[in-house]
Parts: sequence; structure tokens; C-alpha cells
Amino acid sequence: MNSTTLAFSPLLPWPWLAALGVLALIGAGLLVHAGRRGALMRVAALALALLGLADPRIVTETRQPLEDIVAVVVDRSGSQTLDTRKPQTDSALATLQARLKARPDTQVRLIEVQESETGGEGTQLFTAIAQGLRDVPADRLAGVIALTDGVVHDLPASGKLPFTAPFHVLITGREGEFDRRVELVEAPRFGLVGKEVTASIRIEIEGARAAPARLTVKRNGEVLLSRMVMPQANIPLPLKIDRVGMNLFEIGIETAPGELTPLNNTLALPIEGVREKLRALLVSGEPHAGERTWRNLLKADPNVDLVHFTILRPPEKQDGTPTNELSLIAFPTRELFITKIKEFDLIIFDRYSHQTFLPSAYFENMVRYVREGGAILFAVGPEILSRNGLLSTPIASILPAMPSGSLIERPFRAQLTDLGRRHPVTRALEGAGKPGEGATWAPFFRQIAAQSRSGAQGLMQGPEGNPLLELKREGKGRVGLMLSDHVWLWARGYKGGGPYLDLLRRLSHWLMKEPELEEEALRLSAAGNRIVIERRTLGGPPGPVRLTEPAGTTENVPLAEVEPGFWRAEMNAKRAGLYKAENGTLTSWLNIGQANPREFRKVVSTTTLLAPLAATTGGSARRLETSGTLHIPKLVDIRTGTQFSGEDYIGLRPTEASLLTGVAIAPLGLGVLGLALLLLPLILTWAMEGRRRRS
Repeated sequence: MNSTTLAFSPLLPWPWLAALGVLALIGAGLLVHAGRRGALMRVAALALALLGLADPRIVTETRQPLEDIVAVVVDRSGSQTLDTRKPQTDSALATLQARLKARPDTQVRLIEVQESETGGEGTQLFTAIAQGLRDVPADRLAGVIALTDGVVHDLPASGKLPFTAPFHVLITGREGEFDRRVELVEAPRFGLVGKEVTASIRIEIEGARAAPARLTVKRNGEVLLSRMVMPQANIPLPLKIDRVGMNLFEIGIETAPGELTPLNNTLALPIEGVREKLRALLVSGEPHAGERTWRNLLKADPNVDLVHFTILRPPEKQDGTPTNELSLIAFPTRELFITKIKEFDLIIFDRYSHQTFLPSAYFENMVRYVREGGAILFAVGPEILSRNGLLSTPIASILPAMPSGSLIERPFRAQLTDLGRRHPVTRALEGAGKPGEGATWAPFFRQIAAQSRSGAQGLMQGPEGNPLLELKREGKGRVGLMLSDHVWLWARGYKGGGPYLDLLRRLSHWLMKEPELEEEALRLSAAGNRIVIERRTLGGPPGPVRLTEPAGTTENVPLAEVEPGFWRAEMNAKRAGLYKAENGTLTSWLNIGQANPREFRKVVSTTTLLAPLAATTGGSARRLETSGTLHIPKLVDIRTGTQFSGEDYIGLRPTEASLLTGVAIAPLGLGVLGLALLLLPLILTWAMEGRRRRS
């Protein structure tokens, strides 16, 4: 394709040529006014001289036509998977691609809008368009056609599109869609364990009349509340925090007949449970070398508030010292074991030998305290075998093991039992050795021989298989029994010591019901875009975990044992939203991305958001399905005008863009032709002047 034009390349700047032209025009006017012969020829000579300085030339360009570019934008976000939107999109895309392929000199640029990993940003339609067209010149874009449900979350703030080509939107979905969703109004991020926090929600309805709905509130899978509520009003919800760490509340409404999707009927509300400082009571009895081991450990724990009493003066001690001169105080038995016992999360008796001769009612109250949810740990030595020891009190009924009355006094190394290798308190303790191998810890030199009771968990043992560390659940509470008073040797580093910090800290926190130390537990966590499934159990293989995805599909995920009693699996998260894991009677929840993804807050298809933007380019926004029939408009080329849409067609603007491949330039003011044109009026003027003189 060739095109010829007249161009100028002046030898002097245009202002100078204009000034010379003005002077020449004035001179020519004076000559004509004076009636001089040859004036017109002089004017012609001056004009040709000025034209020569402008350097006129004929430019011939050779151009190669370029293809028009038509962008087809396909919305593949989460809301496009609802109802019949995906098949509508696929059908319209196939038809458009076939029609554009039949259009001459057309290049199709396919742009897919994928759902983000977190789902928090929603449908980023115009961001995808900008990225997909960043290398396309504006003069080659013939049109942009978008296939979407119309729910877009990155509308241009200015209300103007970054391109001028016709913009057409084909909306998927059906007319008259109906959907309800649960919206979070406000909620705290943290709450104290055992206390209530208040959240506020609202039920929104699109496309239908408001009607009562049944609201259900679950905490970690447990139903807390179920009642009828009215939509379009703020609903306060009291939520009780029951554990340290993540408390995941699931707030949902039942799915109504004809509702578009149940995905936004459920609201995931994570609230971090924080505990006020745990209160521990340490009662030290007979003095011994390891008396400060427990004190130092608990005082160093920032989550524990320790109250420590040491019994130094038993009531039977009589030395004649007047009472008013004693610097020691009487042991506050009633305040601790009757009045304020429920204020403590854990009571530790370290070699307590019943020195205060407490009434039997006090010990009965301790037993009641445990069975109602409290925790007691007994770290005992030879004193337990004395005639007035703890075995003579009601406490003996809740001990995990019953001492047999003999004392073992010889060096031995503590060993983990098979159960101890799987239990969270003692699993993977440093130096425990592999099964069948001896531990490398420092030896103990004394142990109380005992017999385990039914229901007890034996985690460590001494010589001849005698139980060394026993745990037991008693009613709602827990009891621990350490049948040696030589753990302080590990703390002192004797012969390399042992993992006393890990052992005693885990032991005390298990007794205080730390969730991370539960024997049977199922936990979901996120590592980037990966879902981590962890299962702790004291039994055999737990079998696969049933995982339910946000869209409602389920799959069985097999677990692999990574440590004794600890099973694990990892997988990619397919989409943002709420995941549910089930294994046996255990259930766990995890939310990937934002707690309530923006993509599924509003899902009713609409033309109202994109129609004004399409109108600014002469395009349109219309539904693909009308009266149950899929209608894909024809493609028409419109070269002039500003309206690019009609009732049954959408228009594209041919760009006629081309690529310059060659240029031919023919100067008019240079060479023989230019010299002849310039000299001709001068010669005629000279001839006329000579003729006049001869006359």
C-alpha cells in the first residue's frame, strides 16, 4: 500500500521565511502601485525564491497493513463457577473466537481473569486488561469484549477507561437471581479464655423479599446458638472463648430454596483466645536438694503467676520459743484449700508429708477440686511412705499409681514407655534414644516402687519397669505423679543432666490443659498457599482425614507418620475460604485468605456496574441469556460514528493501522527544475526591461 504527500523541509526557520514573505509582499505592492513594468514578474520571482527556501518535496510512503487486535476478556474468578455461568462463558467464548477468526486481518488477544490466591481482592477485571494490553498500541485496538458476571471489584476511580476502543460486556448468569449472605459488622480480634466477647453481624438479601432466617453459631464445630432472626438488621452475638489460641466461630444461615449459592451463607470469624496468667500454687514440704527446681521453673515462665509456700515449722515442733517472737507465719491452710482453691489452675505438692495435719475435709475438698476441673501434681520422695503421709488421706483415691511401700535406692536411667514416646508431654525428648536403646540422661538414685492404676498413662519408668511418671484424668480434672525426687540432678547438670525444662514445662502445662499438648488432636494450619494437616494420637494409624473445601467438595487425605504418635500431610489450597477437616470424632477448621472473601460477598450478576463504562466508548453491557435462551450478538465493523452497539450486534472499529516499510522523497526546489523555475521570471523581467530601454 503506497501513499503520496507533499511535504516541506525549510532551509530557514518558518518565522524567518514568514518575515521574508512579508517584506516581499510589501515590495511587490509598492511596485504594482507605482505601475512599473515587470512588477508582476518580480513578484513571481520573489514567490518562487521563497518557495525554494521552503524546500517542497513529494514523499511517497510504502506501508504494510497491520492486523486489528480484538481483546476477549474471560472472567474465571470464583463467582463465575456458580449456577450455569461457566458453561455460558465457555459457549460464548467458543462462538466469539470462531467469528473473530473469520474476520479478515484480526488478531485475538485472550485475557483470563484468574482468582487470586487469597481471594481477598475479588475480581480484578481492569487490572487484568491493563496487563494484557500493555504491549498493544492504541491505534491497533479494534475493541474489547468481556465475558463476566458483572461483579467487578477494581472499577476505575475516574470513571474512564484507559483505552478508547469500543468496550462490550456480555453478562453471564440469569435475570432475577436471588441470594442471601452474612455480613460481619464488627468483631474483636482477641478475647480472654473463659470470657464472652460480642460480635455483630447482618444478613443481607439481593433480589428477594426479606424473610426470617435460622441463624446457627458454632465454635470449633460445636453448636452454641440456633434461632430465627430477621435480615437487614444488626444482630449482636455473645461468643465465649473456650481455649488458648485460635477460636474459629462459624456463623451461618440455612440455604433457602432457589438461592444462588450457600457459599456466602457462612461467615468465618477467627478470634484469638488469650489467657490471663495461669495461677499455680507450689507447696514445698520436707526440705531437700531439689526444693527450688519447681520454683525456678515456674517463676521463669511468663505465663504463670506463682504462689509458693514452704512448710518449715510443723505443728508438732516444740522448742519453747514464745509465739510472739516467731518470725514464721502459720500455714494458711483454710484460705488455700477451702476458700481460694478454685483460683488456682495447678497445685503442686513437692515432697509434702502432711506436716500440718490438715483435716480430712480439706483433702476431700482437693479431690472435689480436681474432679470439677482442677489439676494437682505430686512430686514425691520417701515421705509418701510415712505413716501420716498422703496415702492416709482421701487424696490417695485419685493418685495415678499406688506406692507399694518399698523404696528403690540404686542408680538407674529413666526410660520412656511405648506410650511415652507418643504422648505430647514426653514425645521426642532430647536424649531419649530410639526404641530398644537406652536413654543418655543422667541417672536417678531413688524411686518409689508403685503399681499403676486403671486409666493411668505411664510415660516414664524406672528399674524393673516400675512407673516413674504417671498421668491420669480424674473427672474433669487431671492428676500427675512423679515417683522420684531426683529430677533436680538433671537441672544441676550432673553427668550431662537431662531435658528437665522441656519435661517439667510440658508436664505442668498438660495438667493446666494446654491445647497444644492434648493427646488426641486434629489441627489445620496454613503455610503460604499450602494446607498442613496434623494429627496427634496415642493409638494406631488414624486413617485418612476427610477434608471439605469452601465449594463443598470433599476428599480423603492420607496421613504419614513423621514421629511416634504424630501424623502429617500437606496439600495445595485450591481456593480461598473455609476448610473443614474430620477424623473420627475430631473436627478442625481453617480459613485460607481473608476470613470472608470479597469474591463471594456479592454474587448476583448485574449489568449496572459496567454499563456506564461501556457507554463512554459507544459499547454496551447486556446479558447472554434472555428468557432461558443463550444469545450471542453478531460482530459488525463500524468505521464512522460513536455508537458501536445495536439490539443484536456489537461493533468493532477497524483501525487501518499499518507499518512503514519504505519512503521515496522527490525534492521540487532543487536541481535543474528548481533553477529553471527560479530563473524564468528573472529572465522575462530582464527582457522586458531591455525592451523598454530600446524603446
